[in-house]
Order: sequence, then C-alpha cells, then structure tokens
Amino acid sequence: MNPLKKLAGETAIYGVSSILGRLLNWLLVPLYTNIFVESEYGIVTNLMAYVAMALVILTYGLETGFFRYANDGDCKSTVFSTTFLSVTSTSLLFLLGIFLFLDPISSFLNVGDHSIYIILLSLTLAFDAITSLPFAKLRQENRPLRYAFIKLSNIGINLGLNLFFLVLCPKLNSWFPEWGVTRIWNPEIGIGYIFIAMFAASLFNLILLLPDLVKVKWQFDMTLLRKVLKYASPILVVSIAAQINLNVDKMLMPKLISDASEALAQTGIYGANFKLAVIMTLFIQAFRFAFEPFFFSQSKDESSKQLYADILKYFVIFGLLIFLGVMFYLDMVKILIGPKFHDGLDIVPIVLLANLFLGIFFSLSLWYKLTDKTRYGAYIALGGAAITLVLNIILVPKIGYYGAATAILICSVLMTITSYILGQKYYPIPYNLKRIATYFGLGMLLYFFSSFLQFENHWLKMLAKTPLIILFLMVVFQKEKLWSLPGRKKDK
Repeated sequence: MNPLKKLAGETAIYGVSSILGRLLNWLLVPLYTNIFVESEYGIVTNLMAYVAMALVILTYGLETGFFRYANDGDCKSTVFSTTFLSVTSTSLLFLLGIFLFLDPISSFLNVGDHSIYIILLSLTLAFDAITSLPFAKLRQENRPLRYAFIKLSNIGINLGLNLFFLVLCPKLNSWFPEWGVTRIWNPEIGIGYIFIAMFAASLFNLILLLPDLVKVKWQFDMTLLRKVLKYASPILVVSIAAQINLNVDKMLMPKLISDASEALAQTGIYGANFKLAVIMTLFIQAFRFAFEPFFFSQSKDESSKQLYADILKYFVIFGLLIFLGVMFYLDMVKILIGPKFHDGLDIVPIVLLANLFLGIFFSLSLWYKLTDKTRYGAYIALGGAAITLVLNIILVPKIGYYGAATAILICSVLMTITSYILGQKYYPIPYNLKRIATYFGLGMLLYFFSSFLQFENHWLKMLAKTPLIILFLMVVFQKEKLWSLPGRKKDK
C-alpha cells in the first residue's frame, strides 16, 4: 500500500476514536457551560490542567520508548512487559502519595472540603497511566480498530454518566419526586459528577484491556528498562514542557489574577473558548497516534525523507482548512458554549493557530527521535515552557486570558522555527517551505478578507464565506495536481 494512503487510513481510524469520541465529549461543553457558572467551570478547567500534566509524568515517555525498542530483535519479547510493569508500579506509588498528602494537596488546588475530587482524579490518572502501554501496543501492532472500539467505549460511558447525573436525574427528581431519585443522586455533588464519570470510564478501559494483558509473557529486564528510560527521559522532558505550554495558563490564571472570583471566572471563560479549538486539537492527536509508529517503520526506506516532507505539507493544508472552517462558521460553532462564555471568542483564532504550530512542531520532531538526539527535543521544549511561563506571568495580570492565548501562540511559533533549523542540521529533510508558505499566506489572506464580510444574518454571513474555502481548495488541487489523483509526486 502507498505509505501516504496507509498513514491517512490509520489516521482516519484513530480519528474515529479520537475525533468522533471527543466530539461526543465536546457536547458536554455546552452542558457544563449552561449548568455551571463561570467560576465552577473554572475549577474544572483548573483541575483538568493538572490532570494533563500529571498523566505525562506518570507515563514518563515510555510510550515512545516502547515504539523505539518494540521492533528490536534483542528485546522485542520483553520490552512491553518491562515497561508496563514499570508504569504500573510507579502509578501505585503515586496513589499512595496522594492518600498520604491528601489534605495539603486539596488545599493547594483550592477545592476546599471537596477532597473527593482529588481522590477520583488520582484513581483516574492511575488507570489511564496503567493502560497507556497496552494502548501503545495496539498501535504498534497496527490494531487501530480494537484501539478505536475501546476508546469509543470509554467516551460513551463518560458521556452517558454525565447525561444521567447532570440532565436526567435532575429532571426525574423534578417531575417525579416520589420516585426517590435522591437515593442515587445528590444535587450538592455538582461538578463532582464530572469526575465520577471520568473515573468510571477509565476503570472500564482497564477492564476491556485485561484480555490483551493475559496473553502477555511476563518478564522484567532492568537492563532493558534503564536503556528505555535513557532514551525516553528527554521525551518526558519534552512532554512535560509541552503540557506546560498547553496548561500552565489554566493552572496559573487563578493565582495571577488578584480577585479570586474573577480569576476563576476568567479561567472558566478561557477554558470554554479553548475547547472551540478542539477540532484542530483532535486532528493533531489523531495524526500523532498514526505518525509516530509510522515514521519509525519508514525510516530505513530510501524515499522516507521525501515522504516526510510530503506529510508535513499535507498536514499544514488540512490544518489550515480546519482553521478556516472554524473561523468562517464561528457563529455556528459558538453555540457549543453557553452565552455567558462568549466574551472570550476573540481568542479562538489565536488558539487555533497555536495548536496548528504545535502540530507542525510535532511533525518536525521526528529528526531527534530517529537520530536518538532526544535531548535536543528536551532543550527546545524547556525553552518553550520557559517562554510560556514568563509571558503568562507578564501578560495575564494585565490582559487576562488574552495574554494566555498570546503566550501559547508565540511559544509554539518559536519552537517550530527552532526545531526546523536544528532538524535541517542533523537530519535534513527537503520540506517545500515555499509551497507551505504559499498555502499559509493564502489561508491568512482569506481569513483577513472574510472579516469584511459582515451581515446581520448569521446564516448569510457564513454562506458568503463558503466560496473562500472553495477557493483555497481549488488552489491546493491545482498546485498539487490532485484533479486526476495521479499518485504522490515530488514537488517542483
């Protein structure tokens, strides 16, 4: 099969589980933003930022380390069991630490008497970390359908429990108080039901993966683990820094804005509007799941570098289409968050571009993974994290969530440029920068022009912008000679 078609096919399947699943989960955003006030949703946004950071630490780069050594004949049979047992052990130690220091952790995270939030999220994190290697094994074995089934089951349970506790139970209690719904539902729990649903879904993930774990020949090789950790430790730094770039704003905002209630409200508004960029995030996530094992498997092919160059070009094209689609139809997209959160819509294009550049950075990052120079990835990511941190400290107290959005965009652009320069030095790939810049410039020009198409009727305004997307596609089809689909061609 054509490698590009194979990557596109696997990206589509992973995308079904990721994009479709997350889109179902996305439906929870209007639910949350209509049920809860800004400050309550701010608590959820703040805690989920810490969850994202903690999950990266708990898996400590072993997924990429697993991909690196899974095809190594000397350790192929033991690499999974060794890495899985390592992650499982550290996850259990993490849970022990949480229970020992529950009160100070709850106080630091401003959850007051609701330490149950921390317990539920900690158990969810442990289950997610433990299942990360089995999921990586499914990807390495090219089993995207089973991967997609389990992920979609997880999302279905999460979505179903949210709807049950936050929508159905309140209505049943109101319509039929004699049924005694309060025996299984307590309105005082509020946002706690969000965390209960996450916990149940993660536990179900683990249960579904047990048949795969039973088949494993269990061995533990400390020498191999040291080798994997040596390779993966810079990846961990990269991942932590990436999470700092994505989440430090949500973590710091409640502490950088002096008025406590205003701080949580701004965090909630920022988090809700950040969710409107989810289509870009999901596209990048689906691409990442398919691309990482793909570029390792293709690295020995003579035409691999040209293939990588083509992939980046098409990635940018799809990313720009997503950017234009969200921005041209923002009047329709914005219904996914409650009206009281619409004050933050101006940050959506900034966040979309920031995510696009982070996706480009990931696509470029193959050079340091293939050359085992992962420390350079760590240096770049640490530099980006420092920039994000400093810019947030400077800008958020002055301009609130606009400062947070600006910080992540500046950081992602600088990281992308740095990675490209170093990559061309250590693992040169013939990226067609002229073609990519042409598409990017055209996309930004069309977006700028669309701002002048203002009509009072929202549907008319969106209709007027549709030809601009068609124009973008026509230019791409003409430049890439896709009209007759003759196969992959080298850029001229």
